[in-house]
This record gives sequence, structure tokens and C-alpha cells, in this order.
Amino acid sequence: MPKRLSFVWDYDIDEARFCDILSGRIELGRLNRRWAAVRLLEYAPYREIIRLLGYGELIRHRSDWRPHIRSASRRRGFDFLVDWVPRHHPELI
Repeated sequence: MPKRLSFVWDYDIDEARFCDILSGRIELGRLNRRWAAVRLLEYAPYREIIRLLGYGELIRHRSDWRPHIRSASRRRGFDFLVDWVPRHHPELI
């Protein structure tokens, strides 16, 4: 049985399909790469975000995704991470 992601509870999308959308390989109507990234950043646990997106993608696309993240605390957390990782752990990018 395909793995379901807890942060995509309101869509009939399994992990493989979500990863296809997140990578930009497919779009399902309005469900595109930005939608998947913002959904991940808003609702997923930190480990899932890094596993599915990685530090490099998060840093490269921050300015595209940040305005769409509704939670101010999440935005602040990602702002810190995007600033901290390159300075302290550039090997992770």
C-alpha cells in the first residue's frame, strides 16, 4: 500500500505522487511545485522537510516560497535556518 503523508491529509495523494509534484515533474491542476513546497514547509515536521526537500532547495527557493507561508513562527524559523546553515554547515547544501 502506498505511503500517505500526514501533512497532506485533505488530498488523495501518496508520498510518491507528492514527491513528483514537489520536484516539478508533474502538476495536478493548481497542485504544483510551489503548492507542495509551501504545504511541506507549513505542516510537515522538520525531519520530513529536510528529507523531502533538503537544505539546498530550501535555501535556493526561500524567496519564492517564504511569502506563501502563513505561520510567522515558521517563517522566522526558516529565515534562521537559511542564514545559519550556509555559515556553519556549508557542506549540507
